[in-house]
Amino acid sequence: MAVLVVFLALLFAFCSCTALLKWNQVKYSKKGLPPGTMGWPVFGETTEFLKEGPNFMKNQRGRYGSFFKSHILGCPTIVSMDPELNRFILMNESKGLVPGYPRSMLDILGKCNIAAVHGSTHKQMRGALLSLVTPSMIRDQLLPKIDNFIRSHVSDWDNKIIDIQEKTKEMAFLSSLNQIAGCEFLRISREFMPEFFKLVLGTLSLPINLPGTNYHRGFQARKNIVSMLERLVKGRRDSEETHRDMLGVLMNGDENRYKLSDEQIIDQMITILYSGYETVSTTTMMAVKYLHEHPHVLLELRNEHLAIREKKKPEDPIDWEDYKSMRFTRAVIFETSRLATIVNGVLRKTTRDMELNGFRIPKGWRIYVYTGEINYDRLVYPDPLAFNPWRWLDKSAETQNYLFIFGGGSRLCPGKELGIAEISTFLHYFVTRYRWEEVGGDKLMKFPRVEAPNGLHIRVSSY
Repeated sequence: MAVLVVFLALLFAFCSCTALLKWNQVKYSKKGLPPGTMGWPVFGETTEFLKEGPNFMKNQRGRYGSFFKSHILGCPTIVSMDPELNRFILMNESKGLVPGYPRSMLDILGKCNIAAVHGSTHKQMRGALLSLVTPSMIRDQLLPKIDNFIRSHVSDWDNKIIDIQEKTKEMAFLSSLNQIAGCEFLRISREFMPEFFKLVLGTLSLPINLPGTNYHRGFQARKNIVSMLERLVKGRRDSEETHRDMLGVLMNGDENRYKLSDEQIIDQMITILYSGYETVSTTTMMAVKYLHEHPHVLLELRNEHLAIREKKKPEDPIDWEDYKSMRFTRAVIFETSRLATIVNGVLRKTTRDMELNGFRIPKGWRIYVYTGEINYDRLVYPDPLAFNPWRWLDKSAETQNYLFIFGGGSRLCPGKELGIAEISTFLHYFVTRYRWEEVGGDKLMKFPRVEAPNGLHIRVSSY
């Protein structure tokens, strides 16, 4: 009898699961949609997408082609793996294709963040951000701060085993906070940092607001961060002191023609911290890894930086001319971003029913522009699995049509040059002071984020 009950229970569960999958597939079987599967109601195929990443994409492409439907991160989504079509989508925001980041990211980063807005509002926000990272701002204000911070950050690593993932995360976060809040960054950093790390985890999660979920923790962290930043902004408003940092520029309506509300300013500060943190920390960590694995590349890079140091006293900082002379360093950064695929893709949303690639895409659907695979296309990058920074010394490599590692179209990363300057400064002090070797054989994950789950440990000694 007990066996029969168990059998019937299993049969019922199987039939229920089959019925739910079938119902969800029928729900999204409108005429003209691309082929594909939609997974479970609400959850869709999010688990497979986050767990399998590129393999999920390849398997689906093998079954349905390079343009297929799915349901990920709470949204019905079209996945595009076609380079030409991806370029068209990224270059045509005015034709009904606007940013379509998942609800979790929009809720946690704020409705005024640059990824959430489009049209005239996006122009205003982008203009405000670009005013903070002009070449003159980087040269005169930001690079001296970056140099001073990173020189101190790496000063005591000799004869230690460090987790370079943890150290580069701290570097990216604290350096950005220093650029935003200037002299106040040390006072708020200890309280701010743990909340910020929770916020980051929440941005790529299912938007289920239940205690214990990454989304809930991230959303609560946002509230705490907004409260801290509101106090910071209010303190500045109540003070007559002039501050020469990013927040000071955003708040100074006389200097900045992009007049923003306090809510917009706070969301822009969160955006700057978030976007710089992910890309700068991960690219720096992977550059350290690749340089150790390719001694001939490290030798070329180290010679470039030793030549710069030979012209300086030990205490002299690097300046704008030094940074502009780091051609091979720039090539290493581009090649690291390509080979590690720091950015796998971007999301767009349709603002109306539209036709793409011969299919009818309903209004409100997301389009996941999967750009990761182009990084390994032999026609674009000969010998694509090789770590070869020399391929970027040709200036045309930075302007080729399928370079998506910094975004594309009107959404090209506004902080691209600032991020490159930050990584270049770190590499300058790291390779001229230290040699290193990996210890522990730490595992790397490449999706949805490039990360070492247990850290990436290296033994550091003086050069």
